[in-house]
Amino acid sequence: MNIDTSDIPSAGFTLIEVMVALFIVALSLMAGLRAASSMTANADRQWMVLLAQVCANNQFVQLRLAGQFIDVGEHTRSCPQAGHDLRVVLTVSATPNPSFRRVDARVMEAATPLLRLSGLVGRY
Repeated sequence: MNIDTSDIPSAGFTLIEVMVALFIVALSLMAGLRAASSMTANADRQWMVLLAQVCANNQFVQLRLAGQFIDVGEHTRSCPQAGHDLRVVLTVSATPNPSFRRVDARVMEAATPLLRLSGLVGRY
């Protein structure tokens, strides 16, 4: 007895078609995961730069409010912010005008530099 299979419609996908579709979906998911990871890292970096900016600005304000002219040289100060132990290195140098000092503030977390900010601080 012969069965005629020409009347049976072929339904479904072949194994190759399913594997290609799964491969395309996997690539799409990996690209999305990479984009999300990049956005998270960028947000973390921006947060750390914001904290570093707060530290540097606080140091400049403290220098201006101290009422004393800061000595030329390098000064290191601790600046804990939001659970991070940041360090501010102030490099003070003389300017042609004796009433002003140039102050370069470098903010770091451990050995990682986060921000560099420069400004002038007056005698009074």
